[in-house]
Amino acid sequence: MLSRTATGLYWMARYLERAENIARVLDVTNRLSLMPVRGSHNNELRVPLNLTNTSELYWSVSDALAMPQLFSFFALDDRNPSSIFNCWQAAWNNAHAVRGSLSSEVWESINSSWIELRKIRRRGVGSGGADAFFDWVKERCHLFRGAMFGTLMRGDAMNFIRLGTLLERADCTARLLDAYQYLSDADDDTVREYYRLDTLLRSVSAREAYHSIYKQQLAAEGVNEMLILREESPRSLRSCVEDIAGLLEQIGSSGEDRPRYLISVLHAQLRFSSKESVLDRGLHAWLSAFLGELAALSDSIHHTYLEAK
Repeated sequence: MLSRTATGLYWMARYLERAENIARVLDVTNRLSLMPVRGSHNNELRVPLNLTNTSELYWSVSDALAMPQLFSFFALDDRNPSSIFNCWQAAWNNAHAVRGSLSSEVWESINSSWIELRKIRRRGVGSGGADAFFDWVKERCHLFRGAMFGTLMRGDAMNFIRLGTLLERADCTARLLDAYQYLSDADDDTVREYYRLDTLLRSVSAREAYHSIYKQQLAAEGVNEMLILREESPRSLRSCVEDIAGLLEQIGSSGEDRPRYLISVLHAQLRFSSKESVLDRGLHAWLSAFLGELAALSDSIHHTYLEAK
């Protein structure tokens, strides 16, 4: 496969996964914003800004930190490179460039969603329609993945699509865990902590899975273990890393193959780590190290397989 084609497929998938992740983060931020605010600051509303490093840009276009402004900024504002609108536009551009490597169903799922999203942007989304909009974004991303698994050949095209999806998903899960750890450190109220853990699990569609595995009330230790070390959870760091390792084995490489070396090291760390070893190091320190290793892996994949941008 040409590196140009691999690049288009990889980034198409990353941007679609990013759009879904932003919708999930906004959804739970909206839920958290309904809790009574302590003091003069609502740290929950800062989560999407911290995850995307867009605080400076946000304050340049808005004069207040409130859910309606956050929704407008992250949903349909073309001035924000992390908005759902811009992510989908970038995904569509990449998909259009590699149209010949996609099935008609996969292309139609992206193209029809892009057309509908532009219509939504023109007519606007009222505050009452925010929940419906979040559900629409998630459903359209599920439709894309369903079409991909159901119609694409099992070859390099699918491998690079899944590679982009899983790297983006692992990055988002790690950043979410770090953000919620910060919220817990800043506020030790047990009621608010329980609600935060519940919304965190909702953000990764893992609420039912948690109770199936642990059969107990929510606890931070269990949530962290599930989203970091449990291979049964499809959005856990271990699950993502294991799947990435398998994809890189299938893609292969001639000459030096640093991506497979880096993913092997990362996979071994997650496979043989325990929740005690993670907590002993400190969750923030552990997640920061993981994000650094993931960034190094992403850079290595670019250098080895993808077209320079």
